[in-house]
Amino acid sequence: MQDLGKQMKALIAQLYPICRSITGDGVRETLRILTQEIPLQIREVPSGTQVFDWTIPREWNIRDAWIKDSAGARLVDFRELSLHVVSYSGPIRQRMTFEELRPHLFTLPSHPDWVPYRTSYYTDNWGFCLSENQLARFREKEAYDVCIDSSLKEGYLTYGECLVPGKEPNEFLISSHICHPALANDNLSGTAVAIELFKCLTSKTNRYSYRFLFAPGSIGAITWLALNEALLPRILHGLVLTCIGDESPVTYKRSRAGDAEIDRAFVHVLTYKSGGNKVIDFSPYGYDERQYNSPGIRLPVGCMMRAVHGTFPEYHTSADNLDFINERSLTNSLETLSEVIELIESNHTYINNRPKGEPQLGRRGLYRSPGAGETQLAMLWVLNLSDGSHSLLDIAERAKLPFTQIKQAAGALAVTDLLTVKSP
Repeated sequence: MQDLGKQMKALIAQLYPICRSITGDGVRETLRILTQEIPLQIREVPSGTQVFDWTIPREWNIRDAWIKDSAGARLVDFRELSLHVVSYSGPIRQRMTFEELRPHLFTLPSHPDWVPYRTSYYTDNWGFCLSENQLARFREKEAYDVCIDSSLKEGYLTYGECLVPGKEPNEFLISSHICHPALANDNLSGTAVAIELFKCLTSKTNRYSYRFLFAPGSIGAITWLALNEALLPRILHGLVLTCIGDESPVTYKRSRAGDAEIDRAFVHVLTYKSGGNKVIDFSPYGYDERQYNSPGIRLPVGCMMRAVHGTFPEYHTSADNLDFINERSLTNSLETLSEVIELIESNHTYINNRPKGEPQLGRRGLYRSPGAGETQLAMLWVLNLSDGSHSLLDIAERAKLPFTQIKQAAGALAVTDLLTVKSP
């Protein structure tokens, strides 16, 4: 897994400089790079398309932006950091006083070296983000040349998706947003882990089919849902991946239902992992899990994070850079995600073929001498609850034993005449 951490960090470093937004060439360039990793299908939806209560906006692209002083020096330069321009800023080229310019400048006074991330997706406006230290270089009585070389035109919203076919048509949705520029943890960590997860899943035979979606936040997920309502009944499990490259413990946010299989699987896995991991309840605020869990959709989709959005100072600032994430955390996130998926893949329901009394394990080579402990106990729990109505996760929860032990016990019993997998 160590090499996978390096690969994920390298992919993030490649994507980090690209100026992404909810539409535009930055999204296309990001998806083009991802198609070199996995076989993404690129979809484009025209501006003006109605998607539920929303309308696909005009496409935004930017080539350059700056603020120059009277000597022609660039005090703020988009080419140095894409966060310097408020996303979706309209074009402007004008000389203005500091008094005129000041309402369009955004800083973080509490962190004078950091640059904030700001957007103006659905309001015609423009602006620059800069550090407090940069702002200190401006003079009230000086005039400044301001340029944002951008365009807002009819175009497309672009997203990518791909499917790993499984034995069953039922699907597991993995979703990551790709609309933020120069933010390593918030969106790129989820994207990089999703890419490696795709590669892991394609290397083996899976029970479920896995659909991967890389789309702009909110409007991208809403668009995908509006265009794919017919396949939604097939989605039995889902996860939004974001902010999973930092040092914090894993945080899992439950689905709207709160007790979906994905919720129970995550709770179970985190229960047996060290490191202060936690589970939080659903709320209709956050990432695209709120779209998938909206009352007219109700997909069982949770959200995997480490640091929770809005609770760490680096969130939506230039401090969410390549130094803020590390290979170890990316690898741990992938391992945790893989454990959850393995649980769900293996969460079969069995039928005890000898339900009258406790079957004789010794003559089948399954009896262990005194002291075998949890291995023997796991078998007895499996036999007792395998009545066709309890899954292995049900049994693990009831027995208060790790799922892996219950799974191993079921596997040992199933090679005898004692246990049979219940047909779907």
